[in-house]
Amino acid sequence: MPLKLYNTLTRTIEPFMPRDPARVTFYTCGPTVYDYAHIGNFRSFLAADVLRRFVESPLCEVTGRDGKAVSGPRRVVHVMNITDVGHMTDDADGGENGEDRMAVAGRRIAEAKKSGRLPAGVNIDPSDPYQIAAFYGDAFVDDAKRLGLKVAVEAEKEPGLMPRATKHIDGMKRVIDALIARGHAYVGGAPGRKAVYFSVESFERYGALSGNTLEALQSGAGGRISEGNQQEKKHPADFLLWKEDAAHVMKWPSPGGIEGQGYPGWHIECTVMSARSLLGEAEFDRLLGEGGHTPDPAIIDIHSGGEDNIFPHHECEIAQSSAAFCADAGHGTFARMWFHPRFLFVEGAKMSKSKGNFFTARDLFAKGYEPAAVRLELIKTHYRSNANFTEQGLRDSQRMVERLRRFAENGASDGSESRHAGTVEGAFAEAMHEDLNIAGALGELNKWLNETPRPTAADLAALKRIDAVLGLLELEKPAQAQTELGLFMDGLAPDPSVIAKLQERVDAKKARDFKRSDAIRDELAAMGYAIKDVAGGKVEVRRK
Repeated sequence: MPLKLYNTLTRTIEPFMPRDPARVTFYTCGPTVYDYAHIGNFRSFLAADVLRRFVESPLCEVTGRDGKAVSGPRRVVHVMNITDVGHMTDDADGGENGEDRMAVAGRRIAEAKKSGRLPAGVNIDPSDPYQIAAFYGDAFVDDAKRLGLKVAVEAEKEPGLMPRATKHIDGMKRVIDALIARGHAYVGGAPGRKAVYFSVESFERYGALSGNTLEALQSGAGGRISEGNQQEKKHPADFLLWKEDAAHVMKWPSPGGIEGQGYPGWHIECTVMSARSLLGEAEFDRLLGEGGHTPDPAIIDIHSGGEDNIFPHHECEIAQSSAAFCADAGHGTFARMWFHPRFLFVEGAKMSKSKGNFFTARDLFAKGYEPAAVRLELIKTHYRSNANFTEQGLRDSQRMVERLRRFAENGASDGSESRHAGTVEGAFAEAMHEDLNIAGALGELNKWLNETPRPTAADLAALKRIDAVLGLLELEKPAQAQTELGLFMDGLAPDPSVIAKLQERVDAKKARDFKRSDAIRDELAAMGYAIKDVAGGKVEVRRK
């Protein structure tokens, strides 16, 4: 039952066949750090994290180059970039006339600073894009680690696993120069506004990922082609690699013989950071050197990003990467498997600040929801279905996490072998092998928990292997808040209205009014709380 995944490039579910079954290379398009990451961003990043965790699990089999199943565990080298430069507000339309997002962030920070809304202890110069990028980049890494994103945890020791675009400008310029030399890119525009464009007609498979063929793009399908820049292009769909712009907030000496300073296009950043980080400097240099092309159409195994990255970003990545690195550029795919989780809705609607349904991860942490519950809520819907994030669903996920935690903390009842441990691992793995059927996998896990009231050592070992894929129990456990009457569990803040009910319940029990005491328990349940009497005369309070 080797792993099968939906490949966006081929539009089919197919066996995952890495170049080396013992070492899988994986690249995830990370955030542009001009604001806090929202839960829609994290839905995509966590889907990639679950895939990565399953691929490296001993429960996972992949298909070898000989067509035979290869069992795990295996090493997964996972890289996620942080884009701290070059992203423009009109990137989806070509990235030629928009504004640097760092400038947008600068205005927002200046307003927050003026009104006193910056977090305590934060002092950022709104005019310094490097300070802005560093602040939001570090905030993203902190949120990612709290949510169990393995690549963020590993990057503490290996920073190269989360490369930042500003550190790879030299590599971008080298790739651009190589594309010009090989006839895949050209310089256009007037002095002071010169640009380097990739020639899409030089890559015969352009459009294979998204279905946006050159014929469809000829007249600017979808509004992507900017009319103001068409005269300097050979084809309307030719996309930006570099733009000369002395007024740009972040700028560097230009490639392509351009005298003025400028900034890189969005797409070239990921081509360089993925290839350089996953292949290594020596192989990157070799492929860019004279006659250094690889005969392989794909140089990495998995490339992931949200479905909004399919076009133009990933379509352009395939074209420029294949042209830069592959001997047969026209048939290059850059990655063997293209993995695209779908969008996240909140309470059935698209996220919008004006609708009040826009949440960052730290918004939810501040509301008392623990990272494990947020993680579970974001991963429990199949990645190829639009997920609907609800606070009721989040409360359900919290209960599931608490159930798993209690199961794990019960300890083994005896040293005997469980009749169910091997069965649940097999059933869990079978579901995950089928295009990451996470709902089916969680269903098998819940069924097993119901059938296992007294876990054995084998049960706990099975749960540990399963949770290594889910990534829930390893996350921080919220400290309990203690009052004179209650122990508020799992991150719940003591609520004065609940405390008043607990005091009323104590008084009713002292008066032997047990009917009223039971009624108060029901009233608390209606408020969303479950209570349990514990030693010392106190009451545990949890979300119902």
